[in-house]
Amino acid sequence: MQVYTKILIGMLVGAVLGLTLGPKSMFLDADLYKVSSWDRLELRTDRDDPSTVVQLPVPKKKANGEVTPLRLPILETVTETREDRKGDPQEVETWSRVRLTYSQSLSLRDSDQQIRDQLGLTKIDDSAEVWLALQQTELESGGFSVWPVPISGFGDTLVTWLKPIGTAFMRLIKMVIVPLVFSSLLVGVASLGDVRKLGRLGVRTLGLYLGTTAAAVSIGLGIAHLINPGSFIDEKARVALQAQFVGAAGDEVERAAEAPSTIDNILNIIPANPIASLVSGDMLQVIFFAVLFGIALTLLDDKDGRPVVNILDRVQNAMVVIIHIVMKLAPYGVAALVADVVGQSGFSVLSALFVYAATVLLGLAIHGTLVYGFIAIYIAKLKPMAFLRAVRPAQLIAFSTSSSSAALPVTMECAEENLGVSNPVASFVIPLGSTVNMDGTALYQGVAALFIAQVFQMDLSMGAQIGIVATATMASIGAAGVPGAGMVTLAMVLTAAGIPTVGLALILGMDRLLDMFRSALNVTGDLAVTAAMARLEGEKLEPLSKEDDKADPKRGFERRLDKKPKPIEPD
Repeated sequence: MQVYTKILIGMLVGAVLGLTLGPKSMFLDADLYKVSSWDRLELRTDRDDPSTVVQLPVPKKKANGEVTPLRLPILETVTETREDRKGDPQEVETWSRVRLTYSQSLSLRDSDQQIRDQLGLTKIDDSAEVWLALQQTELESGGFSVWPVPISGFGDTLVTWLKPIGTAFMRLIKMVIVPLVFSSLLVGVASLGDVRKLGRLGVRTLGLYLGTTAAAVSIGLGIAHLINPGSFIDEKARVALQAQFVGAAGDEVERAAEAPSTIDNILNIIPANPIASLVSGDMLQVIFFAVLFGIALTLLDDKDGRPVVNILDRVQNAMVVIIHIVMKLAPYGVAALVADVVGQSGFSVLSALFVYAATVLLGLAIHGTLVYGFIAIYIAKLKPMAFLRAVRPAQLIAFSTSSSSAALPVTMECAEENLGVSNPVASFVIPLGSTVNMDGTALYQGVAALFIAQVFQMDLSMGAQIGIVATATMASIGAAGVPGAGMVTLAMVLTAAGIPTVGLALILGMDRLLDMFRSALNVTGDLAVTAAMARLEGEKLEPLSKEDDKADPKRGFERRLDKKPKPIEPD
């Protein structure tokens, strides 16, 4: 069984686990509240006495911006009959009796031990029963929306157990990114020799990447105008989504406000300390230094430059072997990642945002077929099925990890081994593309901006929409190729267009799931442009067939580890 077939099976298993046994599964009892915005909760030891409110501290963010959520198992729920705005009686949940555990993260924020004393606890991990006031929002259309929304405790525990498997797989892939990009790019630049050829390749690559990104945003806006997905979301779904994700939306806006300006982004390409750039994994700085280092080696005498190139060529080959070792674990890591994403989204969010998601997916399909199809067929001179078969492993890794950066090592392998692109071209075009070519993200931002405007019944002028195209194109350049980075650039796009950034809360529940599709499109674009650049440089591309992959262990993803390890003695 081929490696991408195993990955597909892993994705399917993960999706089934997430939908049936995830935190938001409709088959499991909802018996837990899991809240990141602690400061929005009202807890009392006596629900009839307002003076017994438990003052929870503001949660502290981790280095990655995440917050340790507060888990409150549900013991009892109280309902009341209330009249809605239409005068109809409604059974509304008002209070829940929950168990509050005095966790280590809570105790560290409780410096004066006020919460511990109020609850009558003696040590960490002790728990007490308290009352949680449920927040009701009266709807114009009738009825009420209640927050927080309960989830399945079993499902949450399951994805918590599975998540480390997916995280380990992600870290194993990311482990090779910096040494692989640095070594392959330097070797590739040194192999080119001619600086003018490098300049020509760079101008063509950047021009094509920018052109496809602008086309992606335009397609996104056009599809959103045609379908008008904002008109399909009802008031109850809108209020529920805003209540559930408004805290996370505020975090994304805050991150966008701290983002550097365009001039700063350009200047930041030049590393003040190349070693620090390698350590931190700042890809644009790593690319800049590797290119400059490679050019410098070509200007040295052959006896001085060749040993460095030889060493880094061996490093590159070793990183490729590590990739193939890691790919043996891909089906299990992919299953865990997909189970987490699908389980956290749940059927309720998927159904509420179905039309919006379908609009994004249709736009991605049109862009991939028309724009990338044109590049692959008419510029790279490749047959469509041969191209799709060659790029499939990279698409699957990008899809399952929601990260074009995580897929970078596999993308480079697909370019060189499956498409037959030379190392100098692949090692230059693909790392650059993983940083500046975010067509899927740009298209998604065009659809999302218009969707939010439609929900708030805003009519955007033609000038505002042209501004969205320009802002999304520029914001996508340099956007981190990691899960969720598109939300930061989307906040910048919304601000520039005058669209309320609180609308981010409407789409956050679907973001990670759609991130999988747009990441897959991003790497497809990287490979299409790479093949086109190779063809324009006069290279003859020979896509690897399934039979050749099985027969030749030196190419492709099959049988690359058939060779047994042997001891290497130092000289």
